[in-house]
Amino acid sequence: MRIVVVGAGAIGGYIAAVLSRAGVDVGVIARGAHLEAIRRDGIMVLSSDLGQFTARVEASDDLRSLERFDFALLTFKAHQWPGFIPQIAAAVASGTIVVTLQNGVPFWFRRTPPLRTVDPGGTIGELIPDTQTIGGVVHVSGNVAAPGKIRQSGGGRYILGAMDSAVDEPLGRLASAMRDAGLKPELEANIRHFTWLKLINNASLNPVSTIHQLTIHEMLSNPVTRAEVRDLMLETQAVGRALGVIDEVDLDARMAYAQRLTDVKTSMLQDALAHRPLELDPIVGAVVELGEDLGVPVPRLRAVYDELRQLTATFS
Repeated sequence: MRIVVVGAGAIGGYIAAVLSRAGVDVGVIARGAHLEAIRRDGIMVLSSDLGQFTARVEASDDLRSLERFDFALLTFKAHQWPGFIPQIAAAVASGTIVVTLQNGVPFWFRRTPPLRTVDPGGTIGELIPDTQTIGGVVHVSGNVAAPGKIRQSGGGRYILGAMDSAVDEPLGRLASAMRDAGLKPELEANIRHFTWLKLINNASLNPVSTIHQLTIHEMLSNPVTRAEVRDLMLETQAVGRALGVIDEVDLDARMAYAQRLTDVKTSMLQDALAHRPLELDPIVGAVVELGEDLGVPVPRLRAVYDELRQLTATFS
C-alpha cells in the first residue's frame, strides 16, 4: 500500500509520520522551508499520545513527480484547492482514491448544484467521483512547531466514510493500516452527520476566536464571547437539521468538550495572526450559503462571515 499525504502540516505531517513509522510506504506534499527540512531530516513528531520520534518519508512539492499511490489523504486547507487541482487530477486518472481530511464542508457534501463557496463551477466534483472518494472528519490538535517538526497535543479520532460501495473494501484496508500504526480510525456510514457535528464547533469557535483574538479557554470562559459562540452554534445546528444530517445537539456539552482540550489558538486565529488566507468559505461561508438556500435564518453567521472577509481581504 502506498499513501500520499497532500499537505504535510500539523495534521497531515503527523499522520504521515505515524504511518511511515509503522512501515507504510508514505509520501508527502509540502513546500518551502518545511519541505526542505523534511527532505533533509525527516518529520520529527512530539506527540502527547505516541511520544517523540522521527520518520523518513518521500517528499515533493508536486504530486505528479511521485509514483502512483493507492490513497491520497488531502489535509491541505480547502481554500488551497485551486493550486492542487492539476496534481490531483493526474492521481485520480491513475485510480488513486481521495480521502478528504479537511475542515469545513467538503466538495462532496452537495454535488448538485455545487456549493459556490466550496466548489465554484463544480470543478472538483467533476474531477473526483464518489467511486473514488472517502470522506473524513479529524479530531486532533497540533501545530507545526518549526520546519519539519510537528507537535501533536491531544485527540486522535479519524472518522471515515465511503461515498460509494465501490470504496468499501479499500476503506477497510486504509482503516486497518491506520489502526496498526496507532491511529484511531472509526468507520461510519453517515459521514455527513459527523462532518456537521464538527462543523457546529468549527463555524462558531473559529470566527469568534479570530474576531476577538482569544484562545479557546479564554473565549469560553468569557460570558460575552461564550454567548456569541452559542448563537453561531444554534444557527449551524438549524441548518444541519434542515439538511436532515443532524437532530438536536447538546451545545453545552460540545463547548464543555472543547474547553477540556489543551488551550490553543484556533487554526483560523493562527492564520489570521500570520496574515494567511483563512478557511472562511468552507467553514462559515458554506453554512451561510446552505442556510440561505434552504430559507434558514443565519444572520449572526452572515455577520461574522462578512466581518472576517473584510478583515482579511488583504491577506495572501
